[in-house]
Amino acid sequence: MTRPLSPYLKPGFYDDALARGRHRDIVGGRWEETGRAQMALLIDEGLLPHHHLLDIGAGSLRLGCKAVSWLDPGHYWATDQSGALMERGHTSELSDPARLNPAHLVQDADFRFPGVPPTITHAIAFAVFTHLPLDHLAQALIRVHTCFPALQNLLFTVFLAPAGHPGPLRQPDGVVTHATRAPYHFDPETLHQTADTAGFHLHQRNLRLPRGQILFAAQRRNPA
Repeated sequence: MTRPLSPYLKPGFYDDALARGRHRDIVGGRWEETGRAQMALLIDEGLLPHHHLLDIGAGSLRLGCKAVSWLDPGHYWATDQSGALMERGHTSELSDPARLNPAHLVQDADFRFPGVPPTITHAIAFAVFTHLPLDHLAQALIRVHTCFPALQNLLFTVFLAPAGHPGPLRQPDGVVTHATRAPYHFDPETLHQTADTAGFHLHQRNLRLPRGQILFAAQRRNPA
């Protein structure tokens, strides 16, 4: 049987987890810790309440339950391959569900961002590309660059490995990553080349994040 690119792509994965009330667990656990960390990262990178935030791979709104109440009304958008997972977060995790229009929760399995407005100024993809191969990251960067001309900063996390590393690699927090299956790692040079092709400069942030992930900030290259 062929292994799916990501465990999240296994047939019935979301239906089973939601039926068992595991909408928090399946987005990686450490719910409060990770949600607080995401919000702090965005604020440290310059996010202000009047900005427009896109939460890529939002899951059950681990970040959204904090960002929605902090941003100006209507300034939070979310995408995920499971609309049902975001809906569960909307009904179960928001202190004031009326503050977030459900139309701002966009089911999107391939980074096309249908219906998300071009006014987005900031975006985050936390623990998304750790579970997808490099070509998915490349596709996402190209489409973010194309769809959101007002974008000031995109934050995303990955696992890193030395170029040409031959096999699995144990990351600082104990996670074992791989070049050809999830969780994935990338070598820094290839990662920077991928971003450059999409029109972004990458800046690595020297922070310790859950599970040993590495944070990058992607900003548009200045026009020639």
